[in-house]
Amino acid sequence: MAQLYFKYGAMGSSKSANALMARFNYEERGQETLLVKPQLDTRDGDHMVRSRIGLEHPCIYFHEMQQMPDEELQKYACIIVDEAQFLTKEEVYYLVHLVDDCGIPVICYGLKADFKGELFPGSYQLLVLADKLEEVKTICWCGKKAAFNARFDEHGHVVKEGEQVVLGAKSTRYSNIDALLSRPAYQTRNSKFVVQVSGGRKEVLRDDASENAHRQEPHGGSLFD
Repeated sequence: MAQLYFKYGAMGSSKSANALMARFNYEERGQETLLVKPQLDTRDGDHMVRSRIGLEHPCIYFHEMQQMPDEELQKYACIIVDEAQFLTKEEVYYLVHLVDDCGIPVICYGLKADFKGELFPGSYQLLVLADKLEEVKTICWCGKKAAFNARFDEHGHVVKEGEQVVLGAKSTRYSNIDALLSRPAYQTRNSKFVVQVSGGRKEVLRDDASENAHRQEPHGGSLFD
C-alpha cells in the first residue's frame, strides 16, 4: 500500500543528500523514480537537486509534474520531493491524491520550521497529512540535537523578524540562516551570540546573554538527547 512520507530536519541535516540516496537505491534495483522540487528553490540551478556533500541529479519542477497524466506518473516506483516546505496546501493534497488514488509512494524532504520557529506552510500540511513522519537529525554547536534554524544580524544577535524566504539572498532556501541550534540554545534568542567568521563559515561560540545567567560550557551529546 502506497504511503506519504515526510522526512524533516534542520538546515544542513542532509535532507537533499538523503533524497538523492533514496533515488539511487530505487534505481540501482531497476525501479524508476521521479525527482521533483518546487520551482521557488533556485539556489541549485535550473532543474537540479544538489546536496552540500556534492551529490546532485536533475529533477523536474512540481508544476511540471502536475501537468503529467496520472497514468504516466503511475509508471514510477516512487516520487521523491525535495524542499517540500515550499509546497502549498493544494500541492500537498495533490500528493495525497497520487498516494491514495494512484497508488504511488511519495517521499518528501524539507525543513519543518523557519528561523522564527514557525512552520512553513508545506511542512504544516505534511505534518497533518503524512502517513509516516521521520526526523533527519543533526548537531547543534552545544552538542545536543539541532532542531532550530537561526539567523544572525551583523552584530551577532539572533534575528526574530523578517521575511520567511528571501529570494536573491546568499541562501534563497533558508533566508540567510547562519546556524543550527538546539532548543535550549534557541530559547536564548534574545541574547547576543558571539559569531566567528572563519573561511566564510559562521559559528555560534557562546551565549553572552547576561552576567547573571547560568553558564554551562558546551558539552558532548548525541542526536537523541
